[in-house]
Amino acid sequence: MQKQAINEIGALPPDHPLRSNALLLLSNLQFTIQASQNIDREDRELAMELSPLLLKLREEAIVQGVLQGVQQGLQQGLQEGLQQGLQQGLQLIREERRATIENLLQFRFGSIDEELSGIIDRLLNFPTQEVTGFLLQLSREELLARFGS
Repeated sequence: MQKQAINEIGALPPDHPLRSNALLLLSNLQFTIQASQNIDREDRELAMELSPLLLKLREEAIVQGVLQGVQQGLQQGLQEGLQQGLQQGLQLIREERRATIENLLQFRFGSIDEELSGIIDRLLNFPTQEVTGFLLQLSREELLARFGS
């Protein structure tokens, strides 16, 4: 009868709500039997029958722990990777926009002096279409008056 109960518990799916409680109780029973001074043949057989099932439980718990660790690691790695990738992407876009503004200023005015260089950071705060319009339509003096310090 005990062997049949052990087999039935072992046959329960790993996610069955009663399985983990039953296995925990069986683990306690096995420990109690092994710690007992007076073990009869029947208890010794029961403890031996419990050993493979409890070993299986331990292995499943280890595998589940590893899988959870891997999943959490992947999730955290993905989040950190996405955040880092987004930051790098935004930095690249900002650098490209800066280079475009510098190229347009150099094309329009021949060179970029200290005054023109000083307005680039302010121009980066505007949408690309507006900046392009400013750089193609406004004179050097108008740009400095509007965006200079």
